[in-house]
Parts: sequence; structure tokens; C-alpha cells
Amino acid sequence: MFVATSNLGSGPKPLKIFLVAGEHSGDALGAKLIGALKKQHSGPIDFSGVGGEEMAEQGFRSLFPIEDVAVMGPLSILPKLPRIMRRVYQTVDAAVAFAPDLVVIIDSPEFTHPIAKRIRKRAPNIPIVDYVSPSVWAWRPGRAKKMRPYVDHVLALLPFEPEAHARLGGPACTYVGHPLIEKLDEIQNADATSLASRLGIAQDRPVLLVLPGSRTSEVERLIDVFGEAVARVSSAKGPIEVVIPAVRHLRDRIAEKTSAWTPKPHIVDTDDKYAAMRLARAALAASGTVTLELALAGTPTVVAYKVDAIMSNLRFLLKVPSVVLANLVIGKNVYPEYLQEACTAENLANAIEPLLGDTDARSAQLHGLSLAPEKLRLAASSPSDAAAQVVLQVVLSVVAD
Repeated sequence: MFVATSNLGSGPKPLKIFLVAGEHSGDALGAKLIGALKKQHSGPIDFSGVGGEEMAEQGFRSLFPIEDVAVMGPLSILPKLPRIMRRVYQTVDAAVAFAPDLVVIIDSPEFTHPIAKRIRKRAPNIPIVDYVSPSVWAWRPGRAKKMRPYVDHVLALLPFEPEAHARLGGPACTYVGHPLIEKLDEIQNADATSLASRLGIAQDRPVLLVLPGSRTSEVERLIDVFGEAVARVSSAKGPIEVVIPAVRHLRDRIAEKTSAWTPKPHIVDTDDKYAAMRLARAALAASGTVTLELALAGTPTVVAYKVDAIMSNLRFLLKVPSVVLANLVIGKNVYPEYLQEACTAENLANAIEPLLGDTDARSAQLHGLSLAPEKLRLAASSPSDAAAQVVLQVVLSVVAD
């Protein structure tokens, strides 16, 4: 781990850092990074770039609304490509004009990497740090080596990523920890009893948590098959309760799509998500970061996912034994996963049913999940503090040169 002992703030000249976040998860990382940099650096810092509401709360002023570029997947990007490219060029022009001591691109490689390449071409002396590694370990591993000309350092959220970049010839890479570990106490101490009381759920009723995704496309692809699976489980296991935490912009759609479900689900706000994880006997979830949250909560889970036709045809490029982040972090396939054609109501129901009882399948999952916190925990400091240390060390190394 790098330790920054910066004296850059001893003079009147502020440290200048240009940040580029392309979606809301990156905005959250950027906000915490700004806070950690302010805490660690002894002098003033000027920030500029692209971010969202959480970065704005840190006093950051974005060049334009992050919603202009916050899209995912080829089919989502294509209709908005002209606007996204305009924003790319606008961001590059602004970065070069700002003349920062360092650029940090945060996740969203479809948006941030074209910016980094163009900044490197126009201003080759500005160091560039990539916060959140692209999943080069999963598919298109050649991207790691291709990043080296325009990325000087990668800040990895997952513990196995530095080794992957070293093996694939990628940039220097430091594991700084996953931000979820900062929420471990919140997750594990969430008040499940209060939530059950508020929803009127009896203690003897097993609760199935359903998490169909946080993006419209995910919900549309998964919600119907999830509903069929829930009906099968309810029929086989007797009365159960179903809870669905819904992000604000999808709550009405989820309510509409689940109005005929048997049993009818309790739809709650995302503020109740961790309490729902602790309350649930088992979960059915879309693949994504939520599987790490479920692992930290110790919730037995079945994972499913469907992608669009373009991405489905690229499955042969996958280079990992699982697409589930929790499985990759733990180091074994604790959570069963059902993708594309395997994502059927029958398969999902058959996998969920044993998790609701006292079975070997449930015990095996619980044992595997107990490993998750230590796999994500840093020896010292928080992920945002560790990330700030590396950022400042990269700036210092440029000054030293």
C-alpha cells in the first residue's frame, strides 16, 4: 500500500485534479475520493470534471449533468452515441484547458476511456488514474495491455485484479478495497425485526427477497420469469412472503408488473434493502454488485441474468468460472447462477426451494458466505482513503521525476 506524505500544499498553488464519472455508482466513488483527498492533502485542491449529485455535495461542479452519459450496454448506447461523443470531446477540451496535475477516470469505460485516450494524446504529461478496473479478467483480456499507453495506474475494487493486470500486461494496479466493506456494520446490523413489524410479516412465514435489478432493461428482462419462479416456490413450500426493494424510478413499473403475482409482494424503498436482506430466508437476485451486498449480509441466494442479443452472442469471450461478483471474490461458486436460456422459472424455483429449509445446500452457502467480509476487508484504512493515498502518490511520483 502506498503512503502519501505530500508537501505539495506548502505553497499557495493548489493541487488540480480532474475527475470524470460516467454514472451514479462512479459519482458515489468520486464523492468519497474527493472527501478523502481533502482530508489527506495539506493544501488546497481545485477539482473539475464530470460528476453527479454526491460529488456536488462535496462542492464539485460538473461540466454537464451525468444523466447525459449514464447509459449501459451497446443497445442503450447506440441511440445516444452522438450526444455522448459531443460530451466526450467537451470533457477532453475542458481537461486540457484545466491543465490538471492528475486526471482520475471512474468506471464507465465506454465513456471514460475514450476521454483518457484523447487527453493522453493532447497532453501526454498529465498522469491518468483509472478508478475501477474494467473486467479484463472476465472477457476481452487484451484490453489490459491496451490500457497501458493511456492509464498510469488502476485502482482495483476486487482483490484478484492486481494479479490479473500483472498477468495480462496491464498498467500498474493497486487493490484499494470495495466501498461496500465500509457498509459492513450497516448491512449486518440492519433492523430486520422492525421491517417485519412494519410490513405485518409473521415470524413463522419464510421471506423470499426478490431483486430484479436497478436498471429498466434488467427489470424488463427478468421480472416475468422471477414472478413465475415465485409462484412455483409458493405452491411447493406453502405460504411465503415476498419483499422487493425498488429504486425510485422503477417502483411504479415493478408495482405494475407484480400486481398479479401470487403471493403479492411487499414493495419497499431501497432504504430498507439491507433490513430486507437480513429478514429474508433466501433471495432471488439479478447478477451485479447486489450479490456482494447479499454475501456480506449472509443471505443464501440464487442469481440469474439475461442480456440483450448482442451481449449474449459474445458469451464465448468470457474467461471466468462465474459471472457473479460474490463468487469471484469468495473464490468459489457459492451462489448458483442461471444465465440466458438457463434462466427459467423451473430452474430458479428448484434452486430456491432448498434454501428456504434446513438443508445441506443452505448450510453450504452459509459457510461460503462467511468468508466474504475478510476477502473484501483491507488491512488498514477505508477504500476511499486507500484510493486517495495512491492518487497522491502518483502525483508525487510525477513531481519527483
